[in-house]
Amino acid sequence: MVKAKVWVLRKHFDGFPKESDFEMKEETLPEVKDGEVLLEAIFLSLDPYIRAMSQLIMKEGDVLFGGQVAKVLQSKNPAFPVGCYVTAPCGWRTHTVTDGKAKFSQDMAQVLPDWPKEIPLSLAVSALGMPGLTALYGLEEVMQVKPGEIVLVSAAAGAVGTMVGQICKIKGCKVVGSAGSDDKVAYLKELGFDHAFNYKTIPSLDEALKKASPEGYDCYFENVGGPFFTAALNQMRPGGRIAVCGAISLYNATTPQTCPYPHMTIITRCLRIEGFQANQWPDKDEASIRRLVTWMKEGKLKAKEKITEGFEHTPGAFIRMLKGTDLGKAVVKV
Repeated sequence: MVKAKVWVLRKHFDGFPKESDFEMKEETLPEVKDGEVLLEAIFLSLDPYIRAMSQLIMKEGDVLFGGQVAKVLQSKNPAFPVGCYVTAPCGWRTHTVTDGKAKFSQDMAQVLPDWPKEIPLSLAVSALGMPGLTALYGLEEVMQVKPGEIVLVSAAAGAVGTMVGQICKIKGCKVVGSAGSDDKVAYLKELGFDHAFNYKTIPSLDEALKKASPEGYDCYFENVGGPFFTAALNQMRPGGRIAVCGAISLYNATTPQTCPYPHMTIITRCLRIEGFQANQWPDKDEASIRRLVTWMKEGKLKAKEKITEGFEHTPGAFIRMLKGTDLGKAVVKV
């Protein structure tokens, strides 16, 4: 029998998560049945949506959810032979027996068999995985960006935001990004953003958005919510499109937040606002990942990661990710 270490939600988050909200346990796994595999986690992906969805889909005592890169140790599923690597929705676990079906995120999928040796495997849950697909689908499927358009990205230095900006440049768009530190702003400019600003140090968000693009914005990739959303909405051009990916400013709120009613702005400018998730287009995932890999090999995409060593440090790494002080996609090397 295989034993697994798991991190469970000891207590529902009240505001910002604390280390005491988590508890590590050990469990004995069942035997592998037909259609199932036994996985050993290699990398865990830590993402803001885990905090956002925890209250909705988790009970106290549940294992924390999320994606991971794992190796197949045993298999009774011909689609996933022993020795292959997969991305799987198995959460904060060292080992898992699973059929690979996801309740919330993307189903288990085999990592490209011809994954380039020069590209770290951890990027399969980073720039070349769910965050990269989120950026690509938000731009192509939701907003349907066109060359020459002006795109605004909030939380632009995050795992999704950095990919949004770089893909915009590949597609011939002008891109403006906001971030929460001068180091992050410098990184955005290094990635090719046409304009970037530190939203924490500017005197006026409205003026900063106008200065970055006096003609307004055709598309807005929304990651934060709160006052930024209201300010961005007022800068949209007629026929503008907004892809709602996240609302990180709201995730740790203990009281409901409100904003001005934007209906007349939406109506008079004929704006389209659409929420989405990366798991809506599963038939396109493999081809999309191959495009992302190709762009990275061509030097058109860059990615930073903040890798924490050790499964026991997962809660601390998750908390740091939510604080936004680190630069790079948060990943735990198990």
